[in-house]
Amino acid sequence: MAERILVIDDSDDSRELIRRFLERAGYEVTAAVNGQEGLTKACTADPDLILLDIMMPGMDGYEVCETLKKEGRTRDIPVIFLSGLGETRDKIRGLEIGGADYITKPFDRGEALARVRSHLKIRRLTKEALAANRELVEKQQRLDEDLRAAAGIQQSLLPKLLPATPAFDMAWKYIPSEAIGGDIFNYFTLDGKGKRLAFYMLDVSGHGVPSALVTVSVSQFLQPHSGRIIKNKNDFASPGEVLSALDREYPLERFDKYFTMFYGILDGGEGVLTYSSAGHPPPVLLHERASYDLLDKGGAIIGLGGRVPFEEDTVSLVAGDKVILYTDGVSECQDARGAVYGEQRFYQLLENLKKKPIAVMMEDIVKDIGSFLSGLHPQDDITLLGIEYRGG
Repeated sequence: MAERILVIDDSDDSRELIRRFLERAGYEVTAAVNGQEGLTKACTADPDLILLDIMMPGMDGYEVCETLKKEGRTRDIPVIFLSGLGETRDKIRGLEIGGADYITKPFDRGEALARVRSHLKIRRLTKEALAANRELVEKQQRLDEDLRAAAGIQQSLLPKLLPATPAFDMAWKYIPSEAIGGDIFNYFTLDGKGKRLAFYMLDVSGHGVPSALVTVSVSQFLQPHSGRIIKNKNDFASPGEVLSALDREYPLERFDKYFTMFYGILDGGEGVLTYSSAGHPPPVLLHERASYDLLDKGGAIIGLGGRVPFEEDTVSLVAGDKVILYTDGVSECQDARGAVYGEQRFYQLLENLKKKPIAVMMEDIVKDIGSFLSGLHPQDDITLLGIEYRGG
């Protein structure tokens, strides 16, 4: 389709001359005999370029150009002034009010045509850039909607109620980052008496919808009555068995994602914790009258296909002991200067807080991280789960 050019000139001879050489060059030409008619045709003909005379009766070319540049429909149409006014101040005025170029009459047809072609090319490229930008904006809006939906689904998987059992006291905190991640945790009782508590925390690699979808899938896999966790009334999958099953179900080649995970079973009657870890930051076991221990037994990350077996360990708890699970969003968060929060600061903070109730500990940890970040949003999800053993 031929590009459209609007010629606004009160001279019949000039209009006819310009129309002829432009049409021979393959353009569609519309003409207007004065400024007011030119403004009307600029809105109705939707030209790609306007050639505008300055010295016209009534509304001169400067006024026409200023009006064109104020209207949304015509603001972006390039205007080339064609005028017998050759003074430098005339050219400067035309360019300052929005003209794209200025050609002095009488003009060379070859030069004028070259300038027309140049500005039409710029116009085409500008339109293409604007269209591409609109498309990118629309895609980003759709992506933002998907991310909000994924974040909502992810947060809906977080536990709503604490187990109703006198053997444990629990609290948790979840602070999502701006980029949706793959953190999730849960806990549930393995028997009707509430004496055995299973709990886990995992962190899927990467960010965005793919990581969130893997998180949803794993949380479904770990439903207590899926047959994988509770085999029958008195037979429960051990932590090592759970991690091995996940490693078979979620190979790296299948999902292009791996995840770290900690899985534990706490027998409230006996005060015994059995656990295994798949490359997850080791939870901290706090003792009321002794230094902390790290629960670091286990194997490699989930997704490597069982290259390293998942070692289990068993530890004894006494009333008042606390277990703190966390994701690496805690230890790896950075402040504005790039300083890392770090594990040692975290361990020392837990030691300082360990005599407080578990819910208060969670609040104080979040406050300390917030103070460290000084108003910055965390770069990764921050997830904390605290369990206090009250005794059998």
